[in-house]
Amino acid sequence: MLKSSYYHLRPFIPRIAQIALRRMVINRKRALCAGIWPIDENAGKPPEGFSGWPDKKKFALVLTHDIETAKGLGKCHKLAKLDEEFGFKSSFSFVPKRYSVPPELRRQLVSKGFEVGVHGLYHDGKLYMSKKIFQSRAKEINAYIKEWEAKGFRSPSMHNKLEWIHELNIEYDSSTFDTDPFEPESKGMGTIFPFRVSKDSAGDKGYIELPYTLPQDFTLFILMKEKNIDIWKQKLDWIVKKGGMALVVAHPDYMNFGNLKLGIDEYPVDYYIDFLNYVKKEYKGQYWTALPENIALFWRKNHLSSLPLQKGD
Repeated sequence: MLKSSYYHLRPFIPRIAQIALRRMVINRKRALCAGIWPIDENAGKPPEGFSGWPDKKKFALVLTHDIETAKGLGKCHKLAKLDEEFGFKSSFSFVPKRYSVPPELRRQLVSKGFEVGVHGLYHDGKLYMSKKIFQSRAKEINAYIKEWEAKGFRSPSMHNKLEWIHELNIEYDSSTFDTDPFEPESKGMGTIFPFRVSKDSAGDKGYIELPYTLPQDFTLFILMKEKNIDIWKQKLDWIVKKGGMALVVAHPDYMNFGNLKLGIDEYPVDYYIDFLNYVKKEYKGQYWTALPENIALFWRKNHLSSLPLQKGD
């Protein structure tokens, strides 16, 4: 009820007040969650039958970018160029009815080897408020999935009902995390590996779920006001040790690409650059870097185990 009220009122709450409110909640919870964040040791157990990543790589690296606003849209080319300079490709997920997504931008990204996905419909926090709302929006979301030839979906604010997501025509979803008690829906999946979500125990095709496994940039650098990437490095080192999937969510909306003054919801892009540098220097030759669609395809072909869902999950 509280969450529902918040999203109804959010358009009328100044941005600075929204951030202050979330900071207050996080500061209260952080010490209490030290045992499960940023690392939940139980999430490091590999799934039954897992035999490793392609080419005997130690871990998988997946770079994803959610574009939440028109402001972020204007930074996509810079961010894609940055990933390219480090030898990486990434996925860019857009909110189709919050701002206009130029077809030429999508074509350019795909032509350069990047991936395009769908990130909700409006980003208003109301997608899962009722089955009726979700089903109505799912039709529009599927239309964009078809038009954009997208393979994947991510819900805004990591809201999710995995059973409902079966109504989307996707190969994978990425609306969950291994552990992140600071998200509006704080229940983690408890794994740093992908898994298949089937409708029932009979084992239909289902879809592959890709939980993000490194803390989001907004959480670290805006809400927690961290001034370095130590937490990212700590979590990545642990994921490598466990042989898991390091899936990053970084938003161009919050990156400051060299302006002298940071906005209230911005951090220096140097933090993201530091992370890419760390991966390249510390783990050269040890990672399989892949787009989300490639991870999903690999998992579908090589791992039959799934997570049957109870009604209402």
